[in-house]
Amino acid sequence: MATKTKPASASTKTAPNRRRPAKGGAGARLTDEQNAESGFRASTTLSESLQRVLVDLIELSLQGKQAHWNVVGSNFRDTHRQLDEIIDAARELGDVVAERMRALHALPDGRSDVVAQTTTLPEFPQGEIDTSEVVDLVTERLEAVVATCRDVHDGVDEEDPTSADILHGVLEKLEQFAWMVSAENRTPSGRR
Repeated sequence: MATKTKPASASTKTAPNRRRPAKGGAGARLTDEQNAESGFRASTTLSESLQRVLVDLIELSLQGKQAHWNVVGSNFRDTHRQLDEIIDAARELGDVVAERMRALHALPDGRSDVVAQTTTLPEFPQGEIDTSEVVDLVTERLEAVVATCRDVHDGVDEEDPTSADILHGVLEKLEQFAWMVSAENRTPSGRR
């Protein structure tokens, strides 16, 4: 005799790939003496500006890995290795920005859903991608992070020149990468 199974009600169904809410996060319990830490505190505007740069750097590292795993074609090895350099730099620079935020009593948020919802970088294509297309896609993403840094720079500099110095380092490194990566698909001037 076959047993009938009840159809799942709407209240018992879960959406595919739905994440469970985080537990905890209330923070450590500190004594009044430990909570006496003082010093410069980032304003909401400064925190938000640094957060914008942070999510773009995190997304750059993730998209760089996607490109790294799926690049194919001529000059594969050099492109593959150069992507690793970009990924390493994006991770390191992101860590510097996040730790600066914490030093200013701001809370960096690098959770995947926050990054996906707030990054300025366009989504990266799925599947294998030719090296010349990867060069263009990665250049576009490097320039997007640079644009975010430049967009927030003056406000950051006005409130906290030390944080602006960090942005200078991000700009210097990513603009250099953008130049070097884009050169792969360029033709010398006057030879078109």
